[in-house]
Amino acid sequence: MKKSISIIMAAMMAAGMLAGCSSQAEETAAAQTAAAETTAEETAAEETAAESAKETSEAETEAEASGEQVEILVAAAASLKNAYEEELIPMFQEQHPNIIVTGTYDSSGKLQTQIEEGLEADVFMSAATTQMNALNDEGLIASDTITNLLENKIVLIVPASSELGLTAFEDITKAESIALGDPASVPAGQYAEEALTNLGIWDSIQDKVSFGTNVTEVLNQVAAASADAGIVYATDAASMADQVTVIAEAPEGSLAEPVIYPVAVVANSAHPDEANAFVDFLKTDEAMAVFESYGFSAGE
Repeated sequence: MKKSISIIMAAMMAAGMLAGCSSQAEETAAAQTAAAETTAEETAAEETAAESAKETSEAETEAEASGEQVEILVAAAASLKNAYEEELIPMFQEQHPNIIVTGTYDSSGKLQTQIEEGLEADVFMSAATTQMNALNDEGLIASDTITNLLENKIVLIVPASSELGLTAFEDITKAESIALGDPASVPAGQYAEEALTNLGIWDSIQDKVSFGTNVTEVLNQVAAASADAGIVYATDAASMADQVTVIAEAPEGSLAEPVIYPVAVVANSAHPDEANAFVDFLKTDEAMAVFESYGFSAGE
């Protein structure tokens, strides 16, 4: 009897051990299966990501190979035209062959109005902070892209052939005919009005003044000797050094603020990435060297 009980107990223990081994084996198998599934999922995810990256790279390569191009419009003050068209835009497009840059140039005030009226510009660069600030206040500028990039000077010029004998900025009163930018829309004209008002001679010259629609028009009038004197940017005068003579800069204290040129991306640009690339390019050392060669200096 005791022997039978012992046999039964041994059988039960053996069965229990077999059950435990079976359970452990099942758990191990389940864990291995889960691990395998996780590894498979991770591998699939990695393959998907790699495939996506490959497709993106191939798409970009195909776009470059097919010559697909994006065109951006830069609205810039007239005094920037020479630097932009002669050097900066060609330099940028050489570095970014798929971005075509077209420039439109006029007085900053006119460009401001055009942008307000729906001009599809991607970048705006004005010859004063007034126009940039106005557009920014209206929500038409990407505020975080505004950079006070350049500084210029206001100068009194006369035709190269002039024999008036002007020697100081205040001598503008001796001219019989004077060309100035229209203060209503031309920053150079606004600066001229401010300087001459602070010098106490603005009112006394009004019957001699003809107002130009932009600073280039003023420069051309003086260069052609259609006006005895005019006030333009130093950079404009430098572009026609053989046709005009600089008499003097606006005296210290005659202007409350320096002549700053801000640049920014237009808020509703259809190509913000490309517009940002152009603005970033303008801030590079190589672009600044070009600006300096045209008479500009770094802004504040």
